Amino acid sequence: MAIEIEDKFDVPAEFETPELSGVPGCAEAVDLVSHRLTALYFDTADLRLAARGITLRRRRGGEDAGWHLKLPKAKGVRDEIARPLTRSAKIVPRELADLVHAYTRGEPLVPVAELETLRKVTSLRDADGRPLLEVADDHVKGTVFGEDRHVDRWREVEAEIIGGDADVLKRVGKILRKAGATPAGSANKLARLLGPRIPVTAIPDLDEGTAGRVVVDYLKSQVTALVAQDPQVRRAAPDAVHQMRVASRRLRSALQSFSGVIAETSGLQDELRWIANALGEVRDLEVIRWRFAGHLDTLDPDLVVGRIGTRLGDDLAEREREALARVTEVMSGERYFALLDRLDALVANPPLTPLAIKDAAKTLAKVAGKSWKRVVGKYDKAQAIEDAEQREIAMHGVRKAAKRARYTADALKPLLGDQAFVLANRAKAVQEVLGLYQDGIVAQQIVLEEAQRAREAGEDTFTYGLLLGIERAEADRSHSEFPAVWADVTGS
Repeated sequence: MAIEIEDKFDVPAEFETPELSGVPGCAEAVDLVSHRLTALYFDTADLRLAARGITLRRRRGGEDAGWHLKLPKAKGVRDEIARPLTRSAKIVPRELADLVHAYTRGEPLVPVAELETLRKVTSLRDADGRPLLEVADDHVKGTVFGEDRHVDRWREVEAEIIGGDADVLKRVGKILRKAGATPAGSANKLARLLGPRIPVTAIPDLDEGTAGRVVVDYLKSQVTALVAQDPQVRRAAPDAVHQMRVASRRLRSALQSFSGVIAETSGLQDELRWIANALGEVRDLEVIRWRFAGHLDTLDPDLVVGRIGTRLGDDLAEREREALARVTEVMSGERYFALLDRLDALVANPPLTPLAIKDAAKTLAKVAGKSWKRVVGKYDKAQAIEDAEQREIAMHGVRKAAKRARYTADALKPLLGDQAFVLANRAKAVQEVLGLYQDGIVAQQIVLEEAQRAREAGEDTFTYGLLLGIERAEADRSHSEFPAVWADVTGS
């Protein structure tokens, strides 16, 4: 996989590529061999990938012939996943097809268009001959398949970072614009070719500044975040499981907190809890493995005996891989696809209440305040419990309430400014100190379980005792720090 960072420009047929050898930061501009590229693009019949700015193609010609899947990350930035050409020209490799499950949702991938490109490339290089940026001058012929078969021709220029930085890209862009190029009107060639055929997501008719607009925009951002992490989870990309889980939790928290604005979502909340729990097994193993690795690294090597490094490293990593396989199986099922369909329907046609048309600042500030009062209420109830074990269970509820208050405040930062920042910081402080305590308790249980397995296998368990002591000390420290944290955030 590579990250593609480029700027695209529309140019007239008579455009003359300017001299680029004098670009500041570049020592020379070298014209490379021209290529004829033929790319066959795949999508569902109703263009679900194109609607999300995703391209999936099989390209022949040039130096990077093969299958290419491009997933948008930000404007002008895409993740590109490449695989070698396969014998079949019309069957997408399963690995790539699986990565777009969240978008296709069971619909078959079929050829929807073909692009034939005559490409002339100029390579901008540094004093040592290393490529910094490439400018591609493309003459394109595009063919749309189907009943309304259509052929179009145009010319465009792309400037892509190879080994340079954004400053070089900006300088080249400025030169191209002076020569008559204009920023591209489409995100990519396929989008330009398909044009109005690409479906546009419905947007609720809500005025700016209303509570409904603020809430729906936030929900839409989190739905986008959740779906964008789907292919990353399937690829076991770093932090992807965590980010997808956070998006699902933020969505569920928003539906709970803003139930006065968007109603009738309890069933959807249940499904978001379900997918968050499915992701949770992987995330918990990931965190605990990192945690133990950090502890072992701090110990004197003479104190690390037996197979503890393997049991708490490789063995946990294997359990993590097995859990990820279960998650990807869940994410290929009808229940998961139904959840994604419901999320799409939620942001396209939300079940709004009369509060949705009210002023956002006044309406949602009350929600933010309520979310913090809920944390305080949970804390007061927990402290009133005499039984220590039951009180600890109740404090776990305080942590969850603090997390919900934090997510609510985060959602309202653009609207409420400092008020939301203060609330988010309060909730984060409570959540983190209670979370550290909970993590320590869970870690102790895993150490004990692994120590028992080691003991049964006849292994030395000395280091497990050290880890248990470290985890117990950290949990106790978090537990003892909480009163001061609580006093600080509540002013009492």
